[in-house]
Amino acid sequence: MTVSSAPGKVYLFGEHAVVYGEPAVPCAIERRASVTVEARDDDRLRVHAKDLSIDGFTVEYSSETNATPDVNVSESLVRAGVGYIDAAIEQARDATDTPDAGFDITVESNIPLGAGLGSSAAVTVAAIDAATRELGVTLSSDEIADRAYKAELAVQDGEASRADTYCCATGGAVRVEGDDCRSIEAPDLPIVVGFDGGAGDTGKLVAGVRALRDEYDFAAETVENIGDIVRQGEQVLADGDLDELGKLMNFNHGLLEALGVSSRSLDNMVWAARDAGAMGAKLTGAGGGGCIVALDPTDETKTALRFTPGCEDAFRAELDTEGVRVE
Repeated sequence: MTVSSAPGKVYLFGEHAVVYGEPAVPCAIERRASVTVEARDDDRLRVHAKDLSIDGFTVEYSSETNATPDVNVSESLVRAGVGYIDAAIEQARDATDTPDAGFDITVESNIPLGAGLGSSAAVTVAAIDAATRELGVTLSSDEIADRAYKAELAVQDGEASRADTYCCATGGAVRVEGDDCRSIEAPDLPIVVGFDGGAGDTGKLVAGVRALRDEYDFAAETVENIGDIVRQGEQVLADGDLDELGKLMNFNHGLLEALGVSSRSLDNMVWAARDAGAMGAKLTGAGGGGCIVALDPTDETKTALRFTPGCEDAFRAELDTEGVRVE
C-alpha cells in the first residue's frame, strides 16, 4: 500500500489567460489531497472517496466498462470524483508498462472540490505518484506534472493548462507560460481564502471566455492585459513588495470580472476583504463560484469574510514549498 499527497493552489495572477499562452503565477498552499493505492490481482479499480466536499462514495468497475458506475450521487459528481482518477491510473499504467494493473484507491482531501484551489490537479498528481510507486517505479516531480497535465487534458476536452498540475507537483510559487514551467522565488505570503461553498462549471466558463475572445477584439486584448499583469507581478513578487502585489491582484480581478467569470458571491467576498484592509483580493481559478484569495497579515480579512453573506468559510492558507510527497 502506498500513500501520496499533493497540495492545492491559488492563482496570484493569470487564470483563464494561461489557456491562450499567456503566463500565470499559481502558488501551492498548505491544504492537501492524499491518495492511498493498493495493487489488486485483477484489472478492476475500486475507488473510495472519503471527502471531496460531497458525501463519500465507493465505486468498483472494470477498466473496460464504459457505463457510468452505479452509485447514488449525480453523474456530474461521479465524473468529478472518478474521472481524474481514471485518467491518472491510465498514466500510471503507461509509465510502468502495466496496462492491466488494478488498484484499490482511497481519496481524502481538505481542498474544496471545484472551488478554484486545484483539487483535481492535487488528486491527479497524488494518484499518479502513489500508483507508480506501488508498482515499483519512482517518477520525478517534472514527469508527474507532465503526466498529470495529460490526464487533465483528456478529462477537460483539451482545455487544461500545465499551471495547476505543475504547481501541485512541485510546490511553492511557479511561473507557467505554455510548455515553459519553472519555480520562482516568493516571500512568505499572508494568504487568506474565502469560500462561498459552491463551484463554477470550469468547462462552461472557459468556453464563455473563448467565445468573447473570438467575437470581440477588446476581449482578446483583455486576455493579453492579464498576461501583462503577470509579467509585472513576477518582478513585484521577487522584490517582496506585497502592497504592489495586492494592487496588481485587484487589477487582475477587474479584468476577470470583465470577462464574465466572476459572480456576486465572489465579488462580495473580494470587496469585503478589501474593505477589511487586505492589500489585494481576487477570485482564484475558473470563477463562477468557489474561492477568492486575499493578502492580509492580520486577522481582519478572515473575520470580515466570515460575516460576509454568501461566504461559507474563510481560512488562512500559508505557502506550501513542498509538492507531491510520500506519506
